[in-house]
Amino acid sequence: MATRAIRIGLTGGIGSGKSTVASLLNQAGATQIDADAISRAATAPGGEAIATIATCFGPEFIDASGGVDRATMRHRIFSDSSSKFRLEAIIHPIVRQEIIRQTSLAEASQAPCIVFDIPLLVESGHWREILHRIIVVDCTHETQIARVTARNGMHPTEVRQIIARQATRAQRLQIADASIFNEAITIHELEQEVRKISHQFGL
Repeated sequence: MATRAIRIGLTGGIGSGKSTVASLLNQAGATQIDADAISRAATAPGGEAIATIATCFGPEFIDASGGVDRATMRHRIFSDSSSKFRLEAIIHPIVRQEIIRQTSLAEASQAPCIVFDIPLLVESGHWREILHRIIVVDCTHETQIARVTARNGMHPTEVRQIIARQATRAQRLQIADASIFNEAITIHELEQEVRKISHQFGL
């Protein structure tokens, strides 16, 4: 018989270290459902969203491998805000359905805790009602920019544009039941912070 797991929402801005925290929670015994990974799969070669994106945006938005050309799409979204909503209207229903499917599987396997790794948790607005707790991973904008440029090779201007389109730090922290300030700390110190929060949720 399926059991009701503790549902934790995990969010944070680009480059905040949210994925690292999600991995640590997973190691502590939580089942992770990664909205970003689901979205990437939907827009990868053969992904569920590819045909609709090609129809709505044009074949030039699909790269040689058959996946979404992320640089071209990112440029379009920055230059035309309506494109962001059109893309979300394609991808978000796919992501929601896959999250529902993975949640059912996790609860059927009697997972004690499910972590929903959702970058746009604040922006989407509807997650609060199905989550028991929300964890926010926070850091300064300067650190976000430094991490993303080092990791992805993106220009700082591009990173700033992404940050500007996401919820503010204050908006995220306002909904947090627990937060981690992932700024100038070692991985060991981050592990300790995650362990404290894990204990609060019975992990």
